[in-house]
Amino acid sequence: MENNDLFHWIGETLGAAIRFVVNLLQWLFANLYGAIDSFVHGLTSALGIDSSWLSIALVVLGLVLLYNGIRAFIRGAIIGGLLWVIVGLVLLSWLVH
Repeated sequence: MENNDLFHWIGETLGAAIRFVVNLLQWLFANLYGAIDSFVHGLTSALGIDSSWLSIALVVLGLVLLYNGIRAFIRGAIIGGLLWVIVGLVLLSWLVH
């Protein structure tokens, strides 16, 4: 085996490995994007809201406010818990129509 044949084989093997990794990552991210897109459209259609990033951010904010209210109730802060829960419910009820 000549030196050129060895380096040619190494180059082909390395190129095939790189191509495999690139194709794998391309497939993974394409399917990941499709899964995220399906999740967002399912969530927004079930809630009856627009599928914009602002709507999704407001849903997350409303859930965080409800979570803070529940944590406040667990700590024994009844008034703070009521305020957090009321603000969270107002935001979510305004968003979901």
